[in-house]
Amino acid sequence: MSAPGTITSMAADAPPEVRPVHVRAGRLEHRLGLLAALGGFGMIALTYAPMLWLGIMSVSADPLGGLPGPFTLEWYDRLFTDRRWVGPLLASMGCGAVVGLACAASGLLVARALPQLRARGALLIAFLAPLFIPGVLLGAGLFLYLRVFLGLRLGWWSVFLAHFAWAYPFALLALLVTTTRFDTRLNDAAADLGAGPWRRFVDVEFPLIMPGVVSAALFGFLLSFNELARTILLRGTATTLPLFEWAQATSHSSNVPLIFALATLVLLASLLLIGVSFWMLFGRAADR
Repeated sequence: MSAPGTITSMAADAPPEVRPVHVRAGRLEHRLGLLAALGGFGMIALTYAPMLWLGIMSVSADPLGGLPGPFTLEWYDRLFTDRRWVGPLLASMGCGAVVGLACAASGLLVARALPQLRARGALLIAFLAPLFIPGVLLGAGLFLYLRVFLGLRLGWWSVFLAHFAWAYPFALLALLVTTTRFDTRLNDAAADLGAGPWRRFVDVEFPLIMPGVVSAALFGFLLSFNELARTILLRGTATTLPLFEWAQATSHSSNVPLIFALATLVLLASLLLIGVSFWMLFGRAADR
């Protein structure tokens, strides 16, 4: 029988336990995943915290004070008493509606034809190019070309042109989500049954891609409704709601706190429309 001291010395001389490589790799992957999740939640908080803070300050007695409270609905009451924002609101809604319809109609034509073309990759990059151009640069370029080079008088038409150039890529992407999923064999089957091109489009294709069309119109409307950078340079005598809010926010009048309430209402309406568009694009397809 071995002595107790011998057993103790053997245990002390034993090599340390070596963990398998896959165990260490799994723990490292878990830590990296946790770090990525924390970073993702941090970015989400950084994105939505200003919106939440805007809503809180809109019901504060002194929104410009920097700290919330005491809470009141005074600014919402005064907002519906001071009607100067109604005109710019209606103008923005009208311009946004026209931009949304134009984006949906023109985007539908391109989205149906683009997947069938050989150079679809290059054409898609060309259509999406305005996404990568800063708004101020795009607005300045259009201003120099339309006003300085061509000598045209700016107005609502130039605002529409700038808004359309900005919103169209988003509308096209929304439409491509549905048109690329469309099974063209359905059109072939309808043609075999004697349906003409127009009847195939109305009865077979359009009902299946309609969520993309509606989403494209909503994206066009929202991006036009909230556009400021390009509008400043191409407005002419036009006044949109973002321009009105910007002018009020940079003024020294006592109506500046009204912007908090007005911006909160616009934000809630915009989030609602965005939710509807995403539900039509992805939620309805998942339900099916």
